[in-house]
Amino acid sequence: MNEPRSGYTLPVFACAAAVAALRYLQNPQSLNSVAINLVTPPQQVTIPVEQVALLETGKALAITRSDPGDNLDLTANTPIWAMVSIRNKQPHEEQVAVQGGEGVGKHQEEDGKAAIYYYAKQLLTDNIQPLLTQEQQVTVTIILPEGKQLAKRTSNEAFGVVEGLSLLGTTGISQPLSAPSQLTAFQEELARKSQEFDTLVFCVGENGLDLAQKQGINPNQLLKTANWLGPLLVAAGEQGVKSLVLFGYHGKLIKLAGGVFHTHHHLADARLEILTAFAAKVGFSTHLLQQLLACETTEAALQYLRQQENGSEIVEAVYSAIASSIDQHAQDYIRKHAKNSVRVGSVLFDRQRQILTVSSLVKTLFPQLR
Repeated sequence: MNEPRSGYTLPVFACAAAVAALRYLQNPQSLNSVAINLVTPPQQVTIPVEQVALLETGKALAITRSDPGDNLDLTANTPIWAMVSIRNKQPHEEQVAVQGGEGVGKHQEEDGKAAIYYYAKQLLTDNIQPLLTQEQQVTVTIILPEGKQLAKRTSNEAFGVVEGLSLLGTTGISQPLSAPSQLTAFQEELARKSQEFDTLVFCVGENGLDLAQKQGINPNQLLKTANWLGPLLVAAGEQGVKSLVLFGYHGKLIKLAGGVFHTHHHLADARLEILTAFAAKVGFSTHLLQQLLACETTEAALQYLRQQENGSEIVEAVYSAIASSIDQHAQDYIRKHAKNSVRVGSVLFDRQRQILTVSSLVKTLFPQLR
């Protein structure tokens, strides 16, 4: 099997489009590519440019296309636009201003602030500022034409980002986390940690990893799984791990309650169907079940449960049943494929990183994990 190909994160293509637009304003000639300093890591790369055009005097638009490498990344091949306007700089004005346009997510809890994070802003500033004189100022507007549609297939809304995608990341390189070689790296890390600890904690994403540490869990017992939960559960059984805790956002881990063990959205979903099934199990009426199934996201469904009379009790009943099913399905999966028994517990949290439910096994394991 060939080594999977790495690519670049979304901020890199946004930056390349902005640089292309600016260069066209300075020298209106066709561009096929631009050189970008990734900053992190400190290396220069060449990014193809699809189109660039003058919109009006002092304003140009350029288009690049996302290439995250051999990743199951929903942004693969999506177009990224950057509209750049240039004018004379005013006193005390930042030389490079960055704002989000159509398709760039907005933070609900920050008055609609564009979901453009530190690395993206640093990348744009470090690449654009050297191209300007001290008297010039540019405003960069990033536009993701497919952003709103793609965002519906992410957990962005669950964490307060709506109406589009985030320009996030801490590096310019997109490592193939969903490629088979990454699974091998996770399995090797699991093998090392299983030599030291009988109990490990699987964290599906960065939010779970961060929250688990804030709960006082020993970082050395944490293992990030990405979407490879199924193979890593089996690997834990093969390595002789005695106990596992699955720590993650409820909109991800709920898939396991339905027997789905690869959690990437490209391969399977059924989250609302699973949640509705467990609501039926604890006695919801047909009308309420229909309302649940009509929700756009599992987070919206959770809020709907909370709004019912005795909402907190309902949430506890539904999510306790879900957690119990997750634990049982995971244990059965390991026993079937690894021919070994591992005790499994789970911790599910919501978009505010508030823990929804904790399996009874986890409560007994917490002293060992701290």
